[in-house]
Amino acid sequence: MKELPLRSLPGIPFLLAVLVVAVFAAWLFVSGTHLDPQTGTPSATRLVGGVLLGALAFLSLIGLYKVEPNQAAVLSLFGKYVGTVKDNGLRWNNPFYAKRKVSMRVRNFESGKLKVNELDGSPIEIAAVIVWQVVDASEAVYNVDDYESFVHIQTESAVRTMATSYPYDQHEDGQIALRSHAAEVSQHLKDELAERLADAGVQVLDARISHLAYAPEIAQAMLQRQQANAIIAARTRIVAGAVGMVEMALAELQKNGVVQLDEERKAQMVSNLLVVLCGERATQPIVNAGTIY
Repeated sequence: MKELPLRSLPGIPFLLAVLVVAVFAAWLFVSGTHLDPQTGTPSATRLVGGVLLGALAFLSLIGLYKVEPNQAAVLSLFGKYVGTVKDNGLRWNNPFYAKRKVSMRVRNFESGKLKVNELDGSPIEIAAVIVWQVVDASEAVYNVDDYESFVHIQTESAVRTMATSYPYDQHEDGQIALRSHAAEVSQHLKDELAERLADAGVQVLDARISHLAYAPEIAQAMLQRQQANAIIAARTRIVAGAVGMVEMALAELQKNGVVQLDEERKAQMVSNLLVVLCGERATQPIVNAGTIY
């Protein structure tokens, strides 16, 4: 099913013409009711002509319909698709055409919160905002039963499919995750929806995640895991920095000849510096003042 543009006549001039015909039909009918002076009977020709013209004018009015901006009228004749009219204003076509209007405005909605399992199997809650528009009115009317309901149901299916393709958090370098790669995930969701809604004459303009969270039953455990990962990452960076500072200190001492340290004293100095640099609390120095004997 592909959209076929159909021409239509301007409705206002046609309406004026119908009014003129209706007035003329009324005059014929009224004049036909008067008795003929010669025969003493009403004029049957005028009566029949007035009735026929009046019926024709009334039937012609059925062919008038209104098309608003960003709206299309899908016309069919006894169940057969005839064409689509997108001309704005009052229009006229065959009175026997059935007309179904379809809005082609940009629309959006937010899906309900769905509970799905992400790639690693953890249950999460996810919702998305979808911006869509009908671009082919004939496909929207004839390819699916109810295109609005079709969009909502297919959106839920696409969100579930997309959510199971990625983990919630990034565990490896270069891995796409729901929480950290919003642009890539949104594009995946948009492509998934475009493929599902193509047959319904619907174009997806934008698709973005509006809600993302762990399911309540595992939220606390996942929060503790995130905190542990953050602590490990911070500790790793602190240790790496401390080792670099110790190496620099030993190299400067040896370069400037401030003090000569054997291997045992180097090991003791490294241990002390690492305790100072990696400790969470401030250290208290112990000054060796020697002995009195």
